[in-house]
Amino acid sequence: MSFIPFLQEAGNAPSASGPASMLVSFFPVILIIVVFYFLMIRPQSKKQKETEKMLNALKKGDKIITIGGIHGVVSSVKENTVIVKVDDDCKIEFNRTAISTVELSDEEKAKLAQAQAAKKSKGFFKSKKSEDKIESEKTSDEE
Repeated sequence: MSFIPFLQEAGNAPSASGPASMLVSFFPVILIIVVFYFLMIRPQSKKQKETEKMLNALKKGDKIITIGGIHGVVSSVKENTVIVKVDDDCKIEFNRTAISTVELSDEEKAKLAQAQAAKKSKGFFKSKKSEDKIESEKTSDEE
């Protein structure tokens, strides 16, 4: 049991005290808080803002899906509720918070596809231009 006296001696050794040691002792706690913020709190708040933006942008004619899985078309929008046309003769009134997603119309899907294609083509031309520059530099070096 010679190990226990060794620990006692280590515990009696003079240690640095003051603000530096407090900072070192709190560093793991601060690090955990920062990691939680970037991995859990920040993404959740971004998602919540996107959901609020989506609910505020609801308009007549939008195709929606509720949290319960009901598909329908927005018939009218009130302050806190939305009337959804589910079938020809069936309209249901929901709270705005009961809407999980808004489906994109064909026009919006086409616009989104064009925007993505434009981004890809811009990136392609940039990379193509940089490749042309590299090739021209190689040929000028060879001459």
